[in-house]
Amino acid sequence: MSILQAIRIFLFYLLLGTSSVLWCSLSFFIAPFLPFAKRYRFINVYWCRCALFLARTILGINYKVTGAENVPQVPCVILSNHQSTWETFFLSAYFSPLSQVLKRELLYMPFFGWAMAMLRPIAIDRKNPKEALRQVASQGDELLKQGTWVLIFPEGTRVPHGQIGKFSRGGTALAVNAGLPVLPIAHNAGKFWPREGWGKRPGTIEIVIGEPMYAEGSGPRAIAELNDRAQAWNEATQRAMGSLPPLAQKPEQQSA
Repeated sequence: MSILQAIRIFLFYLLLGTSSVLWCSLSFFIAPFLPFAKRYRFINVYWCRCALFLARTILGINYKVTGAENVPQVPCVILSNHQSTWETFFLSAYFSPLSQVLKRELLYMPFFGWAMAMLRPIAIDRKNPKEALRQVASQGDELLKQGTWVLIFPEGTRVPHGQIGKFSRGGTALAVNAGLPVLPIAHNAGKFWPREGWGKRPGTIEIVIGEPMYAEGSGPRAIAELNDRAQAWNEATQRAMGSLPPLAQKPEQQSA
């Protein structure tokens, strides 16, 4: 990493942290008196746009969206791969209002966590997975009925660029039980904003929004099939953008 890039990264985090403290402090006095949709926009959309602006102007990290026409009019369950913090900023600003599944501990963070608590997140205890699944199902269903997008990272944690984790079925189960589709999203944010460390690389992040996917039937089998289909789409899309290595050819294909 060059000295200039290190300075840019330091300046980015300095401005991001300062804006977070100032904006969250202001939100405590204004947001509680706003209806939820406007509260979400005031707290999350504006600040996440600020984060994206800082990333673009200071770090040189831009983005390109493909498939925006696939976003349905009615909010549903968003399934996205998870590589960095960047996609959290982007998705929170792009879909409004939005609730996401996150670790309960994040709500205890000064300023940022306190503001997040006002946005109806699905804050789970990862040490109790069974209870977490029940919470996602009940709270997520209620949010969807209220017209709120529900963002789920089915890999469960951030996965390094160049890899893909196994998708859990919580998101597809929520969608199937609510009678709604899942909206698949794939991106390569980890290429420029790595999962670990402070290093950042300038470049253009690709975000691909796929067509909504509906379950074929109901029940556990339909949930599993939809989940497999969503993961297969994400994997194929990441391969197409060069984020995953190409599939090895079979011997008969190599000799053809």
